[in-house]
Amino acid sequence: MKGVWRFGKRGKLSPRYIGPFEILERVGTVAYRLALPPDLAQVHNVFHVSMLRKCLTDPTKIIEYEPVELQQDLSYEEWPVEILDYKEQKLRNRTIPLVKVRWNNHTGSEATWEP
Repeated sequence: MKGVWRFGKRGKLSPRYIGPFEILERVGTVAYRLALPPDLAQVHNVFHVSMLRKCLTDPTKIIEYEPVELQQDLSYEEWPVEILDYKEQKLRNRTIPLVKVRWNNHTGSEATWEP
């Protein structure tokens, strides 16, 4: 679904499409009614076909709609879920141990190396 406000942001950094959402019925020749979550209750649930895209089966291309719990200063907390790998990075005269960490709001492909 195209052009929906997400966290009050609109512009270059906002995602172009969110979803996938279930199609409830066809309305007219070029419009569809979608089953939207309660968080998107302020958005009308009938969309023109030009605003919709076919759901991709590649999970890295799909943006899941997950509400993020924002704190008072508009930040959110992440915590490590699991350690995926371990390696040592050698510098000139010392060695730094690194672990690959998967965070709570990210997939395994978005894991980061942390000292």
